Amino acid sequence: MNETMVFYTNPMSRGRIAHWMLEEVGEPYEVKLLAFDKGEHKRTEYLGINPMGKVPALVHRGVVITEAAAICAYLADAFPAKKLAPALDDPRRGTYLRWMFFGAGCIEAALTDKAFPRVEAPRAGMLGYGSYDSALASLEQALAPGPWILGAQFSAADVYVGSQVGWGLQFKTLEPRPLFQAYAARCNERPAMQRMIELNNGYAAKQKG
Repeated sequence: MNETMVFYTNPMSRGRIAHWMLEEVGEPYEVKLLAFDKGEHKRTEYLGINPMGKVPALVHRGVVITEAAAICAYLADAFPAKKLAPALDDPRRGTYLRWMFFGAGCIEAALTDKAFPRVEAPRAGMLGYGSYDSALASLEQALAPGPWILGAQFSAADVYVGSQVGWGLQFKTLEPRPLFQAYAARCNERPAMQRMIELNNGYAAKQKG
């Protein structure tokens, strides 16, 4: 069985989240770039990997993993020596999973709704994230103890939530509260984050050229 990880991505996509996680893990991986303008993500070959025709996707040990949060969680568990997730018997595992999936299920949805307002106000009870204000209040609760979601330990939850915070601040869908700005700054200082940015800038220039 092929142990090499194959990573499908585009430098201007959510693939950057999983790419940051791959750099945190530090294990070898092969990158397959898909050009959106050429429709490579909608071609038959890639649709066999992800029928939605979206990136990112990771293939490891013959298994396909899609969705950025799932890739982050998978990699943390696949390489436990990297200590990017609490062990299964660690009580902090619940906190880790709580905020990882809060980022995927609530923060991203809330920020997306902020970017693309609905014509009619939705029924709050029908929204998984409740309301924009309550989602941000909960996010503050997660980040307030600091410096990371699990306190002193950086984890895959910070990769996912940190990406959401960073993008939200960049695109002005997340209120620039001092707590969010400080957390984003800490994430940006991670060497793995810096490597991801440099790599993706190079990929973007290559595709543009």
